[in-house]
Parts: sequence; structure tokens; C-alpha cells
Amino acid sequence: MRICVFGAGAIGGNYATRLADAGNEVSVVARGPHLEAIRANGLTLITGDRKIVARVKASDRPADLGPQDVVISTLKASGLSAIADTVAPLLGPGTPVVFAQNGIPWWYGHGLGKERPKAPDLSRLDPGGALLKAVGFDRTLGGVITSSNHVIEPGVVRNISPDRNVLWVGEPDDRQTPRIQKLRETLIAAGISSPSTTDIRYDIWHKLMANFTGSTLCLILRQPTTIQATPMVNRLARRAHAEALAIAAANGVVLDDSPEVRYGPKRVYPDHRPSILQDYEGGRPMEIEAIVRAPLAFARSAGLDTPTLDAIESICVSLAESKNLYRS
Repeated sequence: MRICVFGAGAIGGNYATRLADAGNEVSVVARGPHLEAIRANGLTLITGDRKIVARVKASDRPADLGPQDVVISTLKASGLSAIADTVAPLLGPGTPVVFAQNGIPWWYGHGLGKERPKAPDLSRLDPGGALLKAVGFDRTLGGVITSSNHVIEPGVVRNISPDRNVLWVGEPDDRQTPRIQKLRETLIAAGISSPSTTDIRYDIWHKLMANFTGSTLCLILRQPTTIQATPMVNRLARRAHAEALAIAAANGVVLDDSPEVRYGPKRVYPDHRPSILQDYEGGRPMEIEAIVRAPLAFARSAGLDTPTLDAIESICVSLAESKNLYRS
């Protein structure tokens, strides 16, 4: 397949390297020193004791890359304006675009089953409807990532979860279409787990739990995930998690999850700084809207009382605004 990974940073670099190594014709949209290193030396992925080097076509101008069979966006929600502005040259007549991201996606209200409540106003996730105009719902596919990676130097990505690299993909209306099946097969052949799912919103909310109730506390405390094991933080995470589960359930997504499992004594906490904390420390735009504020919009539309998450929201927004990394 001709596959463009739009945003070949840590996650995108992992996927692009694996897909190219499996024989696909892969191109990447990247920028700066990372782009120059990829052009000169290819993309390198270090995973466990394995080192994979792949040659890919790379540019900061999608127009250089031409129409694709599929585009996989691994941009964070805060950076999706780049897709809206430049994706057109990558789109052939039937090219789908996978939005693989954290948090509530801009397209969430499209294709929503009648058994679920109407989504709240999520227009802040797609200001001016730019993504809708550039991509459209018909091309849009949902994506949910479980994989921990870092760019350790330009052109080189270290995967710190060798046994846990997953990309769930699904149609917004959960139809099991030929394009979804083909994409899953391609991902699996490249060593990227892509389990079959009949409810992409379940996967969205399940992944969101970790970011919404755990990563936000790491941001507030400026500590890695190991801080969640300390008794006082653990109690706070459990309360936040219980509120988040209630939000999902009120919107028709009942998760097989609980505070006792998510933050229980058997949980192993890796020494990892979540991406929202990395962005804060690195002075990059933060995913406050998709990870914190959009989920709470669902709570308010359902009339739920969420005091713990409301407090977390206030602190996270204040921290981000203090460094001009988010504008409310």
C-alpha cells in the first residue's frame, strides 16, 4: 500500500518504520532536524533489542508526496490544523484518513448510534469546520493508539513498549468495511497489533481514561506515572476515574474498567512522562481541549456532578494558559 504517515514523530516514526519494513511504500510528513535526518539516514526504530532502519520518502510539504492509498495522521489534536491546511494533495478519489490521536476526536458526533445520547458541542475540536471541509466524514476513520515512544535524536525513535504497540481503527459508524479490514491486515503484517473492534468509541473512552484521570495528575505534579502509586495521589486518581467512568456510561459507553483495577495494588507504573506533561515541559501546544475539556462537556450535557475532574480541569487549563500553550 501507498501509506503516508502525517506527523512522523515518536508514534508516527514507530508506525512508519514498521510499515516500510513490511514492504509498503511509505512516505512521511515531518519537519525540522527530524526531517533532515530522515532524508539523510532513513527512519530508525529501536524496540527491545531490535533495530529497524527504513528508507521512506519524507517532506514537510505533502504536495511533494502525491496521492496515497491511506493517510495515517498521528498528529496530536492540538496540531490538526496542519492536516486541514495541507492534506489535499495526498487524497486520491478514495483515500481514507485515519485520525490516530488521544482524547475525544473532532468527528465523534458523526455516525453516532441512535442508542446513544447526542454529543455535546465539539466545534472547538475543529475550529471553523476546517477538518470537515478538507477531509470530510466519508474519508474519516477513527484511530486509538496504545504505544509508548520517544524521539531520542533526530531520525531515531525508541519504542519503550515492545510488547504493546496497538492501533485500533474503525469507521465512525462502526461498519466493518473492506477498507477497514484491509488496513487492519496491513498493520498486523507490519507488527502493529490492530484488534477487530465493533465500537470505536468504546476504545476511544477506554484509552481516554488513562489520559484524563492519570496523565493530568502527572501534569499537575510534574511527575512521571510512578507518582500515581503514592497513596494520596492514588486516592485522587481513583476518585477521578470513578467520575470519568460515569461520564462514559451516561453517554452510552459502559467500560469494563474500574478504579480498583486501573489504580489497584497489582498495577505496575512505568517511569514514563505522559505526552501532555512532555508538551508542557517542552513548550508545545497542549491537548487540553481533547483530553480534558471535551470529556467534561459530555459530563455537563448529561447533568453529572464531577467535582474531582472539575478541579483537575481548572488546574490543567491554568497551567497551560500560563505558558501560552492553550487558549480557552
